[in-house]
Amino acid sequence: MIRAVLLDLDDTLLGNETEGFMRAYFSILGEWASELMDRDRFLRVLLMATREVIRRQDTAVSNRDLFWHHFQALSGLDPEALEPFFDRFYEQMFPKLASLTQPRPVARALVQTCLEHGYKVVVATNPLFPRRAIEERLRWAGVPVSEFPYTLVTSYENMHAAKPNPAYYRQILEMIDCPADAAIMVGDDWENDIKPAAGIGMFTYWLPADGEEPPDLATVTAFGSLEQFYELVCDGWLQQISSYSRQESV
Repeated sequence: MIRAVLLDLDDTLLGNETEGFMRAYFSILGEWASELMDRDRFLRVLLMATREVIRRQDTAVSNRDLFWHHFQALSGLDPEALEPFFDRFYEQMFPKLASLTQPRPVARALVQTCLEHGYKVVVATNPLFPRRAIEERLRWAGVPVSEFPYTLVTSYENMHAAKPNPAYYRQILEMIDCPADAAIMVGDDWENDIKPAAGIGMFTYWLPADGEEPPDLATVTAFGSLEQFYELVCDGWLQQISSYSRQESV
């Protein structure tokens, strides 16, 4: 029986065309940081430090600490001085990107129903952003932390690995005290959400693009829309999921 539901954020709980969103994000962040260093150089350093977090294998320190270690090494700037500067960015500028996203009407009902059924609910978004930025996007999605008692929201402060590293999922399960075979990962990204979660023994529910078929049926427990997953939760599917031995489109 499932005890924990892990929900991806972008293009799962929140409609977000990633390429366009990130382009706008980098544009306003680069302008914000231009008083510190050349805009193009800043963005190169930012991307290089972020890639180091994604490719990491040593999980001894948080993603936050690793990011700032590499950022400082590449830029020569002091992280202690920079973090308040970027906190102001996330407070003043980041909310302007909300118009590039689309709340999904079923997201709120899904989270509420999972909580009412007693499941531990985890916002399992790739932890490359500060908590402040993730909470802001949850607000855009209509499922803010102020209203929903999530067991865990992953961010670069509290995680020691990033997607698609299986260590990211192992850390979540350890933090919420849940075995892999009692958890399900729900997400749209096959490589980041489904494949690594299934690889450590979790159940998975994939949200494919229209007409897309699973690359490997043995990897996914079921697939369909977020609305269909909500209906499954309401119908008690998660209480019976251990008995499902075949993959299905719902």
